[in-house]
Amino acid sequence: MNPYIALITLFAVVLMIVTAMLVGRARGKYDIKAPATTGHPSFERAYRVQANTLESAVAFLPALWVAGSYSSSKIAAALGVAWLLGRVLYITGYLKAAEKRGLGFIISFVALLGLLGFGAWGIAVALVV
Repeated sequence: MNPYIALITLFAVVLMIVTAMLVGRARGKYDIKAPATTGHPSFERAYRVQANTLESAVAFLPALWVAGSYSSSKIAAALGVAWLLGRVLYITGYLKAAEKRGLGFIISFVALLGLLGFGAWGIAVALVV
């Protein structure tokens, strides 16, 4: 077990919990009853933030653990921090206006690609050696 990777994983889980709480708060504020997923534009943005973060985390978490296990755990952790920061920028931008989510998306996507690359490289080396 790698404590750096485990810590990044916990932060990612906290981020997912925060996005769920944002949706709950928006449901109350704009009186959007479950199971509705449309209504006030601010609620819809909060809902999309949560859904997009969960969708991204499905790829991020295994990529983080593979890269951390088969490559440099410190580089994987640094890319994990970049993903987290990118997601926070994405979330804060998207909650203001959908068109403000771009930079955060790019940062988190590039970090994810880095994790995939490092993970694939590490596995390739492990298979050859």
